[in-house]
Amino acid sequence: MRFDWRAISGPALTTITASAAFLLDRLVVAVPNPAPLFVCIVALASSISGITSGLISAAIAVAASALFFLDHRALPGYDTADVARMLMLAATAAGTAVITGMLRQKWIDAFAADQQHHATAERLAAALDQVDIGIVLLDADTRAEFINRAFRDYFALSDAQAESKPPFVALMYHGRDTGAFELPEDELSAFIAERIAMMRAGDSTPINLNLADGQVLRFSCTALPDGGRMLSYTPVTDLVRHTDDPAKADEYRAQRAGRERRLARLLRAAE
Repeated sequence: MRFDWRAISGPALTTITASAAFLLDRLVVAVPNPAPLFVCIVALASSISGITSGLISAAIAVAASALFFLDHRALPGYDTADVARMLMLAATAAGTAVITGMLRQKWIDAFAADQQHHATAERLAAALDQVDIGIVLLDADTRAEFINRAFRDYFALSDAQAESKPPFVALMYHGRDTGAFELPEDELSAFIAERIAMMRAGDSTPINLNLADGQVLRFSCTALPDGGRMLSYTPVTDLVRHTDDPAKADEYRAQRAGRERRLARLLRAAE
């Protein structure tokens, strides 16, 4: 059976403090009312182990205070002021135990939810790294919060560059500088400006990007509820082969577009 030191630390510390106060008061020097110290110990007990430990510590504190006050008068017993002080201590200690314990539980729940959200985000990121569609998630300031493996491969983006959260403008100029786009140099500036304008406007009209290595990517922008953007780069080079019926080209592209929409819904649900 595992020993839970947290559960008994508060009651044990309260008992030790009360015992030390008694011994000092009886054998060394008169000790003032230790009630404020008891309240601090109750708060510590609740923060470490929860409401139960705090309430037990509060009960020990009240009982110890009752014994402490018993012999602090000319005649043994309690007067009205003693009873009032003990009642105030009981209310304060119990309230401290409950409030601190509730705050502790709220913090634990929030931490668990954050851990679960983080784990879900990691699984989603790992899943998106397995697809052949390039995915870029931009925040409201158009900085890349996530860039999946496919996009990094298509545009020769190093892991260090991807994890530095570059703005979308920097990604476009990286593609230009590495010669990723199959465009004349004098058309690149206008092309980049148009892509940036489409992204900022949240224009979801898909367009094809011809890469220098012969691949064709279908670029699509999806506006997200938080003001960010999801950019998808779907490979469409092999969608319509020479042996396929050209009349069905739109159907093949629509099938791939459906995958983009499913990814968008998945990302919205994960937020």
